[in-house]
Amino acid sequence: MSDNTENTSESPVPDASNEELDTILKSGGVVAGEDGRVIHCLTVIGQIEGHYCLGDGQKATKYEHLIPLIVSVEQSDQVDGMLLVLNTMGGDVEAGLALAELVAGMKKPTASLVLGGGHSIGVPLAVCTKKSFIVPSATMTIHPVRMNGLVLGVPQTYYYFERMQDRIIKFITDHSSVSEEKFREMLMRTDQIATDIGSLIDGREAVECGLIDEVGSLSDALSDLYRQIDESKSGKPEKRVKNEKNKKSKQNGETERPHR
Repeated sequence: MSDNTENTSESPVPDASNEELDTILKSGGVVAGEDGRVIHCLTVIGQIEGHYCLGDGQKATKYEHLIPLIVSVEQSDQVDGMLLVLNTMGGDVEAGLALAELVAGMKKPTASLVLGGGHSIGVPLAVCTKKSFIVPSATMTIHPVRMNGLVLGVPQTYYYFERMQDRIIKFITDHSSVSEEKFREMLMRTDQIATDIGSLIDGREAVECGLIDEVGSLSDALSDLYRQIDESKSGKPEKRVKNEKNKKSKQNGETERPHR
């Protein structure tokens, strides 16, 4: 009798906290709120997994899980905004760009925070929100599109890579204040990465070049997201000024680099 009582007391009882933890483990996100403002916090960590599964032992963000989750956040009447938290080494180019385009198309208030790293295809994800933040110690690696393995048809493959790179650059310059000229300069540097070309920049450098909006912490990102929510509820339109410089340069006669 005493044994049964002891076993019953030790068995876990399902409660709200267990359900919330299960949601975090499965989706990498959590819903939180303050003063009637509810946000969904979504994390992008490790490698962004695309059309092929990564090996065991590698942390990955599965884009097929995030796509329906982002759609549900946009459609939900119970969620007011989304915070995107990044600590990623990059990954599948098309999967990362697809997620970035999806978030950029949201009408709800959004903000991003780069922690640790926002490397490679993580750069478009860092700039896809209405406001972007980065902690001072975080870094971002900017390098050209690349691949491993056998290449058949070198000219055709190079042309494909060039077109893909142009798509990524256009998205980044359209959703940040960095100019195409400056970004291509960082993309092709040869003096910063030993085994590759490109640039490695920290938080303050990312803001100085116009890639990220502000250096800040979690509280800064949340404060701005709450500001966006308050303005959205009051009927004030969100002022998106990040890409105004690039729009003006194109209006002044600068054209995109022609494809070869």
